[in-house]
Amino acid sequence: MSTDKPEVRVAILDLYEGVANEGMRGFRDILDRYKAQHGLELSYQIFDVRLKGQVPDTGFDVYISSGGPGSPLDSEGTEWEKKYFRLMDKLEAHNKKEGTQKKHVFFVCHSFQLMCRKYNLGDINLRRSPSFGILPVHLTEAGRNEPVFEGLVDPFYTVDSRSWQVINPNTERFAELGMEILALEKERPHVNLPRAVMAIRFNEYFFATQFHPEADASGIKNMLLREDKKDEVIAEHGEGKYREMLERLEDPDKIVHTQNTIIPNFLDEAILKYQEYYSNLS
Repeated sequence: MSTDKPEVRVAILDLYEGVANEGMRGFRDILDRYKAQHGLELSYQIFDVRLKGQVPDTGFDVYISSGGPGSPLDSEGTEWEKKYFRLMDKLEAHNKKEGTQKKHVFFVCHSFQLMCRKYNLGDINLRRSPSFGILPVHLTEAGRNEPVFEGLVDPFYTVDSRSWQVINPNTERFAELGMEILALEKERPHVNLPRAVMAIRFNEYFFATQFHPEADASGIKNMLLREDKKDEVIAEHGEGKYREMLERLEDPDKIVHTQNTIIPNFLDEAILKYQEYYSNLS
């Protein structure tokens, strides 16, 4: 049996529409670290989905689909979105075939919301005010048994940055499609509003979070120190919470731990199974 590790090809789907962001750097940093830690032949290619209509083929091994600005409703019927959903349909069809090397996809924030609309999983609407900061996320029963969340505490802390939300999950659709809600927005007993769904396993190979597990402390600190973001956080959460968020950035058990846990666990699942598939062929 061959001991050579096959090359792993990752497609990063950039949905930021040319807007400056920390997300793409976060994905690249995680992949570079993972490649070095595991001694992998790993390469990645970035596709500008919204601005240039670039969508990869099904020849990659792993797909990561980013967050992005604007409404997840307004793109309905656009050419780029049709291409994007066609790719997801092809990947799903591929994964259902017997004996194929399965294609794993991780969806973040805007991508999460698009897929929830595609599957009709709940209401998607604009929040009363944007959510931005380092905030707690609570695991459901299914989330506590989820391998991608292994090593996290409940609640765990992550970067939440969104103006839109998925709420009021359609439980019949979840049951019909065999999908599971893994995490919910922080509890807000003083606010009489539904909690947003924060993580979903769509199927064995499609995993999605409405928060940003790729975010790192230095990038978020730079954002929190910007006057517009500082004002946004203080308006939504108060000055005390703003100072607490800055302190949380220094805590190795919070955002640093989340960044070092979720996507690497997903890659373990995607890549180790992929290597098993090829070693069995050797």
